[in-house]
Amino acid sequence: MTVSTLDVENSLKQCMDPEVPLNIVEMGLVYGIDVNGGDVDITMTMTTQGCPLHATIVQDVTRYAKKVPGVDNVNVKIVWDPPWSMDKMTSGAREKIKSMASGSGSLTPFDYDSAMPQGVGKLATQEDGSMMLLNDKDQGFMVNQAIVDFWKCCNGERKMTELVDVFAKHTGLQRANVEKEVAQLIKQLHEGELIIIPNKPEVPNVAFKN
Repeated sequence: MTVSTLDVENSLKQCMDPEVPLNIVEMGLVYGIDVNGGDVDITMTMTTQGCPLHATIVQDVTRYAKKVPGVDNVNVKIVWDPPWSMDKMTSGAREKIKSMASGSGSLTPFDYDSAMPQGVGKLATQEDGSMMLLNDKDQGFMVNQAIVDFWKCCNGERKMTELVDVFAKHTGLQRANVEKEVAQLIKQLHEGELIIIPNKPEVPNVAFKN
């Protein structure tokens, strides 16, 4: 079976960037795909050289490339020249980023200081090992382990500021570098009906244990 570059690229569109809810192709992280029979060489980059999920991304890229019929071997090469910039994103991805930041002037349609996001829906693992989050309407969204871990942290008991701390600790990144990413991720999960933002009453609504 003949493998095409387009086949591999389309499969890689299922591979999500670990920091923003966009796939690595629309993020412009894939610089080149070379196919030689059943061998595929992928040249790509990361948004930052200090990305703590470097190994996870390479594993995901390899797995999705191997999902293409006829692909036997995959070699992923990470390069830093030319460095990644937002200019490398597709126009559609840039529009998504714009829409995240538009609206009421905030990335989140709720009170950042008081909101306590609650994850809803369920996690499903496919036969090939890929993961999906399903909302109550059984609409599926491809995700990676970093997004799943974050979704699980949204237990309705953590404020946004606490979730930023958790995400920063999990990724090993500086808190200031993940605050915007967390807000974007919350918004995307909220729009996908995988997170709800309960309206907390002004009076205590929990039974305190002695």
